[in-house]
Amino acid sequence: MSETPSEGVRLNKFLAQCGLGSRRGCEAFIKQGLVEINGRVETNLGAKVEPGDHVRYDGKLLRQESEITLLLNKPEGFLCTKNDPQNRRTIYEVLPIKFSKLNYIGRLDYNSSGLILLTNSGELNEKLTHPRFHVEKEYHVLLNRAFDPNLTDRLLEGFRLEEGLAKADRVEIVGRKRVNLVLTQGFNRQIRRMFNKLDYKVRKLERFRIGSLVDYELEVGKYRVLDSRMLKAACTNPKPKK
Repeated sequence: MSETPSEGVRLNKFLAQCGLGSRRGCEAFIKQGLVEINGRVETNLGAKVEPGDHVRYDGKLLRQESEITLLLNKPEGFLCTKNDPQNRRTIYEVLPIKFSKLNYIGRLDYNSSGLILLTNSGELNEKLTHPRFHVEKEYHVLLNRAFDPNLTDRLLEGFRLEEGLAKADRVEIVGRKRVNLVLTQGFNRQIRRMFNKLDYKVRKLERFRIGSLVDYELEVGKYRVLDSRMLKAACTNPKPKK
């Protein structure tokens, strides 16, 4: 059941709606004593924000933002970060400055391209990144040499990395050197590291699907604002093929 204005909004949800991150992440801010309601530090995770309340985070007055989510077709040669010490180009440089406060969901590394979402919705961020939701991402992978089909099971069984067991959920061979991978994980440079374990180099990597969301008309370096239908598709995996 959704919260009504008379019932107030849970504090962690309010903070997430202000663009501070996921609800779980905002709970940490509350526990750390960084949040005030009407001038009083609030550490109770069950606290609610009523209409007219003044909420501050680290001394800054917060206002709920209208939720907005963008789909960006990331070019190669851009970092998924807001600030880079080496002054390399970032994905925010291809977006209007009004979107500079949006948070990206997941990452694509510097040499990879394809679809990435940016949002101010902490709830959406959590839904697309938390393992329990198992939202799929699908990738086109171009290798440095022909892929041996006998190695498919190795990709499905996975490899032990520092972060945990890295594996593909599905593997489809689409050409001598071309493979499509479906993942529900998001370890750093995961696909490149998995193929490196098999003595392959990834020459080109593109994410072309998030959940059920694909957009073949979106040009590289361009973005679009998602409507409710596209948002639902991003959070919902396609039905299995019969």
